[in-house]
Amino acid sequence: MVRERSRIGAVDGPMRREDKDRHRRLLESLLPAATVVLCLSAAVRGQLTHGKPVELPRPSVSANNPARLVPMPPGLTPHAPPGFTVSVLASGFEEPRWLAVAPNDDVFVADSASGTIVVLHDPLHRGPREVFADHLSLPFGIAFHERFVYVAEGSTVDRFPYDPRTAKRTGEKQPVLAVPPVAEPNAPGVYGHSTRSLGFSLDGHRLFVSIGAATNVSLDDDPARAVVIVCDLDGTHRRVYASGLRNAIGLAVHPHSGRVWATVNERGGLGDDLPPDYFTEVRERGFYGFPFNYVGEHPDTRVSQRPPGTALNVVVPDVLLGAHVAPMQFVFYEARQYPIRYWHGAFIAEHGSSNRSRKAGYDVVFVPFRADRPESAPTIFLDGFVPDAAKPEAYGRPVGIAVASDGSLLIADDGGKKIWRVSYQR
Repeated sequence: MVRERSRIGAVDGPMRREDKDRHRRLLESLLPAATVVLCLSAAVRGQLTHGKPVELPRPSVSANNPARLVPMPPGLTPHAPPGFTVSVLASGFEEPRWLAVAPNDDVFVADSASGTIVVLHDPLHRGPREVFADHLSLPFGIAFHERFVYVAEGSTVDRFPYDPRTAKRTGEKQPVLAVPPVAEPNAPGVYGHSTRSLGFSLDGHRLFVSIGAATNVSLDDDPARAVVIVCDLDGTHRRVYASGLRNAIGLAVHPHSGRVWATVNERGGLGDDLPPDYFTEVRERGFYGFPFNYVGEHPDTRVSQRPPGTALNVVVPDVLLGAHVAPMQFVFYEARQYPIRYWHGAFIAEHGSSNRSRKAGYDVVFVPFRADRPESAPTIFLDGFVPDAAKPEAYGRPVGIAVASDGSLLIADDGGKKIWRVSYQR
């Protein structure tokens, strides 16, 4: 059993010790034992750095171990902690990836391979499904702003006029921003990341866009790759907000502090345990190392061309998640359905990678927050997508994650081609 620290005082600021104790005793008398003590499905993995340098293993031989997707056996569902129920919300997609909950509580799904954005109307009651937009090029990030739905594709960011009350389109696609196109997939050493993500500042005046590197380790000629950019809502006044982020697939603005956060897929080719993927605040004008360094001042010796000067001033990420877990979308939990220990923390979908000899990732992890900062290392919240980490088979691969209107968690699984729902019953 793992005893979790209480989240008392996380919303309203510091509390006196006697107030905390009194509040905790009250909660423990009202809430079931599962709220205070939870049996987690796996041990702690990862590391909270507090922005300080960390020791890492030496590089080793890299693996090529792609997953072989197989159907999940009938009656089997992913594993969640006691008290939680896992069920299928929706299925029949081609490649469900990013999830976004609209102002009217409908769920938008980026079905990337089919080139469509699908809307699940009244999803908790199995309402109708509708194609919001089609003939798109690898749609991924989705974000809402007033009467527009913004969608990131492989080489553009566009927006669609819509009615926030009905989630229906009211006009044609409008171009907002051109981004570096997806690289040619057959070019040597080129990975062609197409996962552009979106987020809006809390005041609604700025749009953030993440753009991954075209390659694994080489120096990109285009300074608009491996960055998070910021611009006005119409795409003007574009500039680099932070750089050296190999592939910041997940991107969101913290709902209280307004700070930008990202999940970053690091490079491959350095062995099973290097370098760790990470979850971090993205600091304005911060440099996160790619391609020269990783996790602070750890150099990648494969990159021969170095910047002028002796110091790179590389920002150390806040939370290391483990090597090659491939973190994707994440969400800050601002609902109240789940026990108090989950309030205001971050749930992160981890897709898993072919760069490890034994599989890692293929799960959803949780990072608790206190006073708008990570409080401890990540723990696994949802797993069971891999029957044996030493074998190639996998039942699914989590990508998208969102909080439904009732506070349940929704997880897009592009391997199982469905959306899972994780609910909690007191």
